[in-house]
Amino acid sequence: MAMSPEIISEIALGDSVAVNGVCLTATSVSDNTFTADVMVQTLSLTSLSALTVGSPVNLELAAQLNARMGGHIVQGHVDGVGSVSSIKPGEKWTEFSLTVPEHLLRYVVAQGSIALDGVSLTVGSVDDASCTVTVWLIPETLAKTNLASRQLGDLINIEVDILAKYVERMVAKGVTRGE
Repeated sequence: MAMSPEIISEIALGDSVAVNGVCLTATSVSDNTFTADVMVQTLSLTSLSALTVGSPVNLELAAQLNARMGGHIVQGHVDGVGSVSSIKPGEKWTEFSLTVPEHLLRYVVAQGSIALDGVSLTVGSVDDASCTVTVWLIPETLAKTNLASRQLGDLINIEVDILAKYVERMVAKGVTRGE
C-alpha cells in the first residue's frame, strides 16, 4: 500500500495498522509502502475484498497511551459491513447515512460513538425501522479521510462502541453490584 511519507516513517515491522478500520499487522515495510497478510475470514467479514489497486483507504496507527485520545476507543475489530444509503452535502457539513446490519443497531445510540472505515464519529440519529444510522461529516473529516469519495451503495466497515458490547454481556450474564 503506497501512502503518505509521514505515516510510513512511523510504521515498523510487526506494527498494527488499521486499514479502513481493520487492524492488520505490517509484515514488511519499505520506503513508501507496507504489506500485511489478510485472512480469508477478514475478507469475508469486512469491505476489504471490495478494494482495488489505487482505492483510497483510511490508515491509522495504534494509539499511544501518552497522548490525548480524540474520539472513542476504536480497536480495529470490525463488527459488520454497512452500505451508504444517502449523502446530502451542506454548506458546513455533509449528512451521511448508511444502512447498518440490524443486529448491530442495539449498540448504536444518538450522540453515541461509531467507527466507519475506522473513522471515529458521533452518531446523529438512528432509525430502527429502516436500519439507518446518520452522521454529519465536517469539512476536516472529509478532507482527511476517504469518506469524501464514498458513493451510494459503497460498503463501509462498521465498528460499534466496545463499551456497549461489554455492558450487554455483563447484563446477559447477570452481573450485579457486589459480584
